[in-house]
Amino acid sequence: MGARWAQMRAAAVAAEEAGFDGLWTWDHLRDPEGGAGSRVPEVWTVLSALAEVTRRVMLGPLVLNVSSRHPGVLANMAATLQEVSGGRLLLGLGAGGHRRLPYAAEHESLGIAVEPDQVRVQRVAEATQVMRRLWAGDASSFAGTHYRLERPSGFLRPEPPPPIIVGGFGPRMAAIAGRHADGMNTQAGHPRLTELIRTARDEHAAAGRDPARFIVTVFGGLRESYLKRDSPARASLERAGVERLILLLEPPFEPARIQAAGRLLG
Repeated sequence: MGARWAQMRAAAVAAEEAGFDGLWTWDHLRDPEGGAGSRVPEVWTVLSALAEVTRRVMLGPLVLNVSSRHPGVLANMAATLQEVSGGRLLLGLGAGGHRRLPYAAEHESLGIAVEPDQVRVQRVAEATQVMRRLWAGDASSFAGTHYRLERPSGFLRPEPPPPIIVGGFGPRMAAIAGRHADGMNTQAGHPRLTELIRTARDEHAAAGRDPARFIVTVFGGLRESYLKRDSPARASLERAGVERLILLLEPPFEPARIQAAGRLLG
């Protein structure tokens, strides 16, 4: 929120040099607290540019609102970024903000409907199915509640397909993540973190997939307790089965602070 590309580029280079493993950015169109001076760079454009200024780190949106893009278009965008980045994409998907969140205004101001919770959840599940079909070259038709495919063929197929990480904060989204995706994302300090992870892994196993390969990512603030490997906070997340810890940083993204954080990581 409020960042400029030059700041984001410098931060990305500093993070990769400091030893971090990934870069994530928001999928929003405006800052709800920014007023008339709001500026939020578009997520896919930024990630594509970051793929060219980095070489090692994974890249991902935290997380894409499936209501903003048809999953067929999104599948092609993701396949393109997977190629541009050399296979470094982690594709974060989510249901988008409900009417009680300030982010709803960015859609309402553009005439995009903010749908009920159940509808938004269903869209996430169907979007993952549409994308996987297109990535696999499945030419059969698909008729869901929200999306349709009519004998699709010739769409870009990523090699390998990027993992899909579904973001959410409750058991319903955890179940969707486990059943349809390759991983889930939620808050590091979520009071029911262990329960959500268990729900997702159980659904993953029920779908005939290996729960040990399910990717759990969480986000929290950039602080020393998360940076030191032997800290109780890190140990707690590792016991819960968390694979990736995403640390939030606000602009102006001071490179010196990022480098200092990297030194704590060792």
